[in-house]
Amino acid sequence: MIRISVVVPVYQGELTLLSLLGELAAYSESALSPRGQNFRVAEVILVNDGAIDDSTRIMHELAEQYSFLTLIWLSRNFGQHPATLAGMAASTGDWVVTLDEDGQYDPADIGSMLDLAFDRNAQLVYAMPTNLAPHAAWRNLTSRLVKVASRMLVGKDLSGGFYSFRLVRGEIARSLAAYCGQGVYLDVALSWVVGRQAFCPVVFRPEQGRRSGYSLQRLLSHFWRLVLSAGTRPLRIIAVVGVASILLALGLSAHAVWAKIAYQVPIQGWTSLFTAVCLFSGLILFALGVIAEYLALTLTMAMGRPLYLTVRPPSRSRDNVS
Repeated sequence: MIRISVVVPVYQGELTLLSLLGELAAYSESALSPRGQNFRVAEVILVNDGAIDDSTRIMHELAEQYSFLTLIWLSRNFGQHPATLAGMAASTGDWVVTLDEDGQYDPADIGSMLDLAFDRNAQLVYAMPTNLAPHAAWRNLTSRLVKVASRMLVGKDLSGGFYSFRLVRGEIARSLAAYCGQGVYLDVALSWVVGRQAFCPVVFRPEQGRRSGYSLQRLLSHFWRLVLSAGTRPLRIIAVVGVASILLALGLSAHAVWAKIAYQVPIQGWTSLFTAVCLFSGLILFALGVIAEYLALTLTMAMGRPLYLTVRPPSRSRDNVS
């Protein structure tokens, strides 16, 4: 039987934790995935991330009701990704599922995600919604734009995007929690060590009885963490822009000289000025990219990026051993 650890960061779960734990409890003894994989939710880890409502009382009540429940308290609000990593570090399951507290994700999809992991020999499976997330139109639009930017920054196929409903090999999750430094975007850190990932189609449900805790400011902060966690790739893009600017300056210079020789076209002052600006701006941007390469090793060490990560051989029979 495959043991599943479920990690849930808690920030304002007063109205949703009871129903979420009730759904997860249905899988705590034994369950079958759509393709016959035998699994169970061996533990649910609730991480209190400086909750702002009555979640603390609810968590204590749930701990008395469910023996498979583990409670973790953080000293203050650190954010969703640090709280998720704290839960991963405390997990013991063969696979770790990360869930939000808001009821938007259906625990019934865990079996389908597990099947996809085995079928694709994937170490990480993201839930990919087949419907629009139940948010405002502006948030859905910005979310799509961020996913396009994420693919450019991270350099991986993110056709399904990053969602906090994930299934990841337990040993990878725990090792990653030990390595990650402060301010690291969790999904970028997963891209460091996961070779194969997949996206499982699911239907997202409306958030249950509460507004989203993500304001525009928090979403922008979330995206900025993604940019910083991407390492030197953004600066490499700047270096490419710098090279393009240098080539443009050289092309303009060659065209001006050719026009002067061939057609006696006088070289205007703005031409020289524009060419000089393009040339020296390009050199500056390219220099930034070169400097970034020298800083890359220091940066990856500061963020805790591991040199390597060992895992068990990908074997269905071994993963089925509890």
